[in-house]
Amino acid sequence: MLAAMQVHAQKSVITNSYTTEQGLPHLQIERSMIFTPDDTWLYSHHASIISFKGKLIALWSNGIKDEDSPGQRVVYAVSKDFKHWSAPAVLAVPSKTNDTLNVLTAAGMYQHNGTLVAYYGEYTVHRTQTKLWAKTSTDGEHWSAPINMQVPLIPNHGPQQLNSGRLLISGNFSFPYTDDPTGLSGWKMNSFYSADLYTQDNPSAFYAPAEKNGFPPLCEGSFFQTKDNVIHMLLRVTGKGWKGKLWLTESKDNAASWSKPVETTFSDNDSKFHFGHLPDGRVYYVGIPDTLHHYDRNPLVLSVSNDGKQFNHDYVISDEIYKLKKEGLWKGGQYGYPHTIIKDGYMYIIISRQKESIEVLRFKLNQLH
Repeated sequence: MLAAMQVHAQKSVITNSYTTEQGLPHLQIERSMIFTPDDTWLYSHHASIISFKGKLIALWSNGIKDEDSPGQRVVYAVSKDFKHWSAPAVLAVPSKTNDTLNVLTAAGMYQHNGTLVAYYGEYTVHRTQTKLWAKTSTDGEHWSAPINMQVPLIPNHGPQQLNSGRLLISGNFSFPYTDDPTGLSGWKMNSFYSADLYTQDNPSAFYAPAEKNGFPPLCEGSFFQTKDNVIHMLLRVTGKGWKGKLWLTESKDNAASWSKPVETTFSDNDSKFHFGHLPDGRVYYVGIPDTLHHYDRNPLVLSVSNDGKQFNHDYVISDEIYKLKKEGLWKGGQYGYPHTIIKDGYMYIIISRQKESIEVLRFKLNQLH
């Protein structure tokens, strides 16, 4: 544990300027509803999007009625024009443990040399026996047999490439990395926690090690890397520990070790978020920074930083209300779990709507100052 804590984050200087959406510019956006259920498969969440060989491909978790319940599967849809999407096709269905179906969670996508990789996690109804799987495709529609990644986690986002070329996955508290450019082997578990405090990383496993270290429940990281090669991993705080702020852990050695997490002054509504880089090199955040309406997950906001420290250029992406069709366990939140890509002068943002429907938004980057 001492080795993992050698690099300590100083008092965090990463902050944002958002207070309310009043007075903020609203981006001109286009929107396309990818999937809305009728009377079956009523839960949709954990969405991600990628551009692959002239197609947009969306991936998400799809449950029968309730969040992360037995039988939850992973599905995908394809579009050639953003506006028209195929019906959901099944990427993977769960196996059984003791005659009970396991739970699958969509875990993002990655591409290398013309091969697309789709990741998904699996665990039992008791949140045990966590595994990460992947399937590959060369056309985005026909898939390989599942490949075991040999790491026990449910990723928050799919692999992203560091300045060094290394691939890094942001989990809840573990951040596996590999130097295999295909993203299919060599994954090594890593965390700011001592390895003897956890055996797996899933939506239930982050509570115990946090309590033992005196931290609030830290989960669902997203990172950006600056020109000095420091990796800045921001973390959500959830449950009774939520105080409306993100936390931060950093790595200065290519993701080999991570600093002791510290609280930032970056506001957060208690939701997943996504960081990335604009084509001009600036860092952006897409998420829900509002703290006045805990867990409403509205509005969806873009914040841009010139230096990776002060996120002080704010834009409202969307605040339109979606009405829930059918109640379910933990279903709620207007703009759930955004994931972003940048393609041909646009930013694309995929979100779940009340954990029921999947929608994609896009806007032209030339609107940003």
